[in-house]
Amino acid sequence: MPTLTLGLNGVGTQVEVAASDLLANVLRDRLGLTGTKIGCNEGECGACTVIVNGQAVLSCLYPALKAQGKQVVTVEGLAANGELHALQRAFVEAGAVQCGFCTPGMLMSAKALLDENPHPIEAEIKEAISGNLCRCTGYYQVIQAIRMASEEATS
Repeated sequence: MPTLTLGLNGVGTQVEVAASDLLANVLRDRLGLTGTKIGCNEGECGACTVIVNGQAVLSCLYPALKAQGKQVVTVEGLAANGELHALQRAFVEAGAVQCGFCTPGMLMSAKALLDENPHPIEAEIKEAISGNLCRCTGYYQVIQAIRMASEEATS
């Protein structure tokens, strides 16, 4: 089996993978990072969103070997030194977490947006999370949380 070498949440990582393995399965099943959810396995729900070299990707469709030599960030990589990331704090404060299944994907889509555009307008926030489906919050709280995190970045 080929060896996948990548930066994972800031740590150099190697794992054996099959040529047919998808990144979501490798993250969850081989590396134990179960924060990345698999909802539809078809790239429709966004629950599996992770960041690869700065871009939000649907890891349930992303061939694991395509991540060779790249930097991958999962929801587990957001918190640092025991402190929640600004987005995680904002999601809690805004009540943007209901059942929690979509939350990791929403957080990662929002992080990719804020990394690229620290001060998005509401239309840009909506566009960034348009590939993330949620059955609980109605999106208002999610949009509010992302806006709160972007405002925290300026203070």
